[in-house]
Amino acid sequence: MLTADYSVSVACRMLRCARSSYYYQGLEVDEAELEAAIEAVMAEWPTYGSRRVTAQLRRQGRTINRKRIQRLMRQMGLGVKTKRKVRKTTNSEHSFPRYPNLVQDLAAAYPDHIWVSDITYIRLLHDFVYLAVIMDVFTRNIRGWHLGRSLDQSLTLTALHQALVRHTPTIHHSDQGVQYAATTYTQLLQQAGVQISMADVGEAWQNGHAERLIRTIKEEEVDLSDYRDYTDALQQMGRFLDEVYTHKRIHSSLGYLTPVEFEVQWLQQQALAQHVH
Repeated sequence: MLTADYSVSVACRMLRCARSSYYYQGLEVDEAELEAAIEAVMAEWPTYGSRRVTAQLRRQGRTINRKRIQRLMRQMGLGVKTKRKVRKTTNSEHSFPRYPNLVQDLAAAYPDHIWVSDITYIRLLHDFVYLAVIMDVFTRNIRGWHLGRSLDQSLTLTALHQALVRHTPTIHHSDQGVQYAATTYTQLLQQAGVQISMADVGEAWQNGHAERLIRTIKEEEVDLSDYRDYTDALQQMGRFLDEVYTHKRIHSSLGYLTPVEFEVQWLQQQALAQHVH
């Protein structure tokens, strides 16, 4: 055992061993504890990569290097993504008017500047249901959503009615699917003074923000759940969208804040700037 009379360097020279040997056990213990922390994060957020895992651990008060997290995750076999099959939900063969893409080179500059919307399917035990969701691009907050038993117009209309209760966007962007191009839907937007924008047919990348949102919902909720029936799916989807995604999930595009944290922070900064001026 070392005493105050000998430094680690002197003792290691006398014993003819490397200094790293003295610290080896402590590092093992430290990495075992860190691996447990990584596993805890991945258990809650299975699709997080090393960047988000690092950010989440830092939010817990840890001072940690991302390269170390990358190394440990590789050793632990974590962060491997798998491809999934896609079921078509967009029908662009209709006679309703088409609208130009207004957002292709436009960056969202404030809350409710640009809303994006999309539809996806969710498999139940013996059936399918469909999710329509509307997201504010600037804050990544979910403005409206609805889980329906079919792909009829009520699916997207219900989500839009919900979204417009508290917020109104400058631009609403979607694909050219019949649910978004239908007269009832576009009239509701026009009555609210909203500009309508649509991606070109077959160009999913032009609705990239909505596509990424759907992928997140699939990977972090749908693919990890077994829904017994519509009621079960509705309950679990509500928990994910209204609680987990909005209040707990951090976003790299928001400086590793949650949508609610980012929007509150932005509004506070604007209020402070107006007060100063």
